[in-house]
Amino acid sequence: MAEVHTKRTMKIYQVGGAVRDELLGLPVKDRDYVVVGSTPEEMARLGYKPVGKDFPVFLHPQTHAEYALARTERKTARGYHGFQVYAAPDVTLEQDLMRRDLTINAIAKDENGEIIDPYGGERDLRDRVLSHVSAAFAEDPVRVLRVARFAARFKDFNVAPETMTLMRAMAANGEVDSLVAERVWQEFAKGLVEAKPSRMFETLLEADALHRIVPEFSRLAPGDRGLQKLDRAAADKATLAVRYATLIAAIDALEAAPRADPQASSTQLVSTRLRVPSPCADLAKLAQRWSQTIANARDLEAEPLLALLLGADAIRRPVRFFDLLAASRYLAQTDLAPEIGHLRRAHAALVALDTQAAIRSAPSAAEIPAQIRAAQLGALQKFIAAQT
Repeated sequence: MAEVHTKRTMKIYQVGGAVRDELLGLPVKDRDYVVVGSTPEEMARLGYKPVGKDFPVFLHPQTHAEYALARTERKTARGYHGFQVYAAPDVTLEQDLMRRDLTINAIAKDENGEIIDPYGGERDLRDRVLSHVSAAFAEDPVRVLRVARFAARFKDFNVAPETMTLMRAMAANGEVDSLVAERVWQEFAKGLVEAKPSRMFETLLEADALHRIVPEFSRLAPGDRGLQKLDRAAADKATLAVRYATLIAAIDALEAAPRADPQASSTQLVSTRLRVPSPCADLAKLAQRWSQTIANARDLEAEPLLALLLGADAIRRPVRFFDLLAASRYLAQTDLAPEIGHLRRAHAALVALDTQAAIRSAPSAAEIPAQIRAAQLGALQKFIAAQT
């Protein structure tokens, strides 16, 4: 795209994932740009809106795409915040690209469409390799998670041996211990919705990093049944909440002595520690509590069937209830299509109940809850009788 240039030679390059995905023939979602030879003052004069907090990033006045000034980073402390950023007109494109994580993300394209690839990213795209750009990779623990996430996205790519060696060293020296909960969840959430999320966990296992980042997940093993169930959910394009619930319940089933209270299971505590958003955490809790009951749904009498529907808050939150049914299907050892169909019809019978009539028939306000419950049980008894 055409840009306004000043007397200083300001050059703009498209960088990162957009260039990578174009070269792979994949759809491009977001386009990011790096600006070489400019200053924050100059960008503001040209109408760009500053939005960066940690380093100079601007929004284009028309397209609102992100434009970041070329920068370098110097490690000053442990963790992914421990960096000193230098952004100035003398920072070159090659220096900016060198600070990036993987070679496939360190490719640029100029305004004429010419590819600039100083670190062999195109070669690694052809060879299907995830390889780090430089030794600076080891300075940022988030990159361990990012490599694992890219392994889940690009399921036919392999992590380069030298990159895996760096990741193992970062786990062994405690660099990954500085990862904060919110960032771990952010990367996990992205990896869970990729094409083959099992590869994210298998990569972290291979790097000896999973037990340090989320110890409870280290019960997983490459190719085990829990990860297979997760991949089944991914293949069906299940929601993030369903995938997370499937993962948590599958890992929890690996405990040698499952706890009586699902809310106290070690995997459930992960949701709290990683500050997992409530839609995911709540569905995981429900899957742990009700998946086995759902697997036996056609054998339930009216009382336990009502307990399931009310316990899952199915009337008020039907979409979440259907997500619970989906997660239970992935967790089951057998096909649950008959059970899920049964529960959907039972749910419909309960939703169709005229609760206002039950309320009007109550002798007093204090007896309204009991009257509603009696009507619900009656509706489910009638439903069950009609199934035989």
